[in-house]
Amino acid sequence: MVRDGYFYALGLGAVAVLVWLLTHSVILLALPLILALFFLWFFRDPQRTIPTGPGLIVSPGDGVVTEAEWIETTGGSRLRLSIFLSVFDVHVNRVPVAGTVKLVEFRKGQFMNAMKAESVLANEQTLITIDAGGYEVSFKQIAGLLARRIVCNLKVGDVVTRGQRMGLIKFGSRVDVLLPAEANLKVKKGARVRGGSSVLAEIAVD
Repeated sequence: MVRDGYFYALGLGAVAVLVWLLTHSVILLALPLILALFFLWFFRDPQRTIPTGPGLIVSPGDGVVTEAEWIETTGGSRLRLSIFLSVFDVHVNRVPVAGTVKLVEFRKGQFMNAMKAESVLANEQTLITIDAGGYEVSFKQIAGLLARRIVCNLKVGDVVTRGQRMGLIKFGSRVDVLLPAEANLKVKKGARVRGGSSVLAEIAVD
């Protein structure tokens, strides 16, 4: 459980007590209690089995793969996977590869629907690049229509492990992963993936 869930639940629990003292209405009492239970459920943080083996790149988040396309970057061609997280998905994000954090860049922006293609450039987001030794993997936490806060616990120079928890995006959102051109893709558009345990791609390593 992410601690934010406890904060929301305790606050709503206090509201429930106040409502009961003032109204003694079971119906009015039910609303804050239901919301408290929702936040406890929303901020769940389940254990995941992290795949082992060289060159594996795992999903940074739970959700559905909505895009798988080639894009051109300053570093050359990259394969971009977009994963949409609905309000019903686990929103704890994980590191896709082991390595050293090379870049953490936060950018303010809009809060349009994360399903829209332009959200990858326009929305509030954090870009993280991991040097995995011989190749780099970048991924973005992108805020959505309801999301109003991105949490990233990484900083440049951190040594991370595959599947390590690294933050979350509150409510509906999106994560994009930029894979090296030589990556062997293991998922297709429409696939449902789980953060830290679903393999997105594999890199041949010596």
